[in-house]
Amino acid sequence: MVGGSLALALVAGLSACGSSSSSSGGTATVLMGTAPDSLDPGLGATTQSYEATWIAYTGLLTYAHASGEAGTKLIPGLAQSLPIVSDGGKTYTFTLRKGLVYSNGTPVKASDFAYTIERAIKLGWGSSSFLSENIAGAEEFQKGKASSISGIQADDATGTITVHLAAPYGPFLNVLAFPAAGLVPSGTPMKSLASAPPPGVGPYEIESVVPNKSFVMARNPYWSKEAIPGIPAGHVNVDVSILSNNQSEAEQVLNNSADVFDDNDTIPPTLYGQVESQAKERYAKEPTVSGEYFFMNTKEAPFDNQQVREAVNYALDRRALQRLASGMLEPGCFLLPLGMPGHPSSPCPYGEANSEVTVANMAKAKELVRHSGLAGTSVTVWGQSRSPHKEFVDYYASVLNELGLKATEKIVADAQYYSTVGNLSNKAQTGWLSFSQDFPNPTDFYQLLDAKSIQPTENHNLSQVDDPHIQSEVAALGPVPSSQLSSVVSRWQALDEYTAQKAYLAVFGYDEAPKFFSNRINFNAAIFHPVYGNDWSSLELK
Repeated sequence: MVGGSLALALVAGLSACGSSSSSSGGTATVLMGTAPDSLDPGLGATTQSYEATWIAYTGLLTYAHASGEAGTKLIPGLAQSLPIVSDGGKTYTFTLRKGLVYSNGTPVKASDFAYTIERAIKLGWGSSSFLSENIAGAEEFQKGKASSISGIQADDATGTITVHLAAPYGPFLNVLAFPAAGLVPSGTPMKSLASAPPPGVGPYEIESVVPNKSFVMARNPYWSKEAIPGIPAGHVNVDVSILSNNQSEAEQVLNNSADVFDDNDTIPPTLYGQVESQAKERYAKEPTVSGEYFFMNTKEAPFDNQQVREAVNYALDRRALQRLASGMLEPGCFLLPLGMPGHPSSPCPYGEANSEVTVANMAKAKELVRHSGLAGTSVTVWGQSRSPHKEFVDYYASVLNELGLKATEKIVADAQYYSTVGNLSNKAQTGWLSFSQDFPNPTDFYQLLDAKSIQPTENHNLSQVDDPHIQSEVAALGPVPSSQLSSVVSRWQALDEYTAQKAYLAVFGYDEAPKFFSNRINFNAAIFHPVYGNDWSSLELK
């Protein structure tokens, strides 16, 4: 549903040491509509945080700096190569590159990896369950029953790092590519350093943090393009400003007073025509692996009744929702989005979302509600205040009322929304939900329907689905390594078709993102990354 100050250098005397080899320079100005939740890599868990930290904190593995499917490829980062995997997929062995130093000059040690993972768990990184539930001994460490993680062994003399898993977990290499697994020095304080991020390893370091207002991505003077193959040195420094008004944000990029529009934001409908006509050489729609949904709590009336859930899916006009998103939405009906392995190619069970004809069938939907005997049930629809999320909820509430339910809205401030609807004590009946991939593996999205995700707080399974078939398939498919997904893609497709038939969610589309720059930026050279959005290390001034 997601930085820090760092840099990497090579010890004097080794190849690839010295200052940045990039011949370009200058500063690009980036506007961000929502502030990162944290610029400390051990805490940041939002797309806004990752956009900064992935080019600042390099882990043992990272992703290729490329657009499209090529950008989902895992490449060695601080490790010399991809790991040796043994013990039936439970043991991973890495060797650290030689001569690495942090941005403060401290040599990188193999034991720093163990410390980094322990710090992310202790700090409560939002996705720390990927670590604690998979690495042997991590859960005991998290609960305070052990002083270290028994499943991680590191030899500083040889640079060898061995990680033992409690059980095979297919996306584990993707987990190691999270910025939260990007190494920090042993002894880094076990507290939030969001305003003064710790040293790290990467082509950029984060400086001059003014919480919720601005920060600077400065090129690391010790990094060269040869430092780690596949990780560029970067061309420009990046000044990032938080601007919550997307109208002003779009206007500034349109008139070239700022350089980069936030790819997580929506260009307002009032400006969309101007952008397409006046800035067509510096604007494009980019597909993202993310989905837009309305959750329906299967533990609460009326959505404990499948007929009502089917009615909602019949009644939604996904084209109308696409218009509310200023066209930045590809209509769809499956949990797994376009671009995710396992996305079905079959028609939607309750109307073909990609059809050119009207997809809503209100008559059929009303008939289902009448047959359910639940017409007149009061429903509270939860939503965010930010556009177009508020407009999505307004439309959804009107559809529920037309179906014969009694819908009222409950709008929550953006910063508190997910923690509020994810608290089971609030008994959220239905509402808006958006989820972007953490990594390119279907298991990530199936958190939204996994019974294990149902928690008293920070609940990800907002529909509270506990379906034996889903649990069985996720248990069988989850251990398959990401590199072998093609061998089970048909089973993921079948599971996603089953999920759509059960109508546990009302999926209405897949987000598209605006790649929108000023005329100062080399548009064609800039990379839109499939996991992290705008790759700031690819920005070049003309």
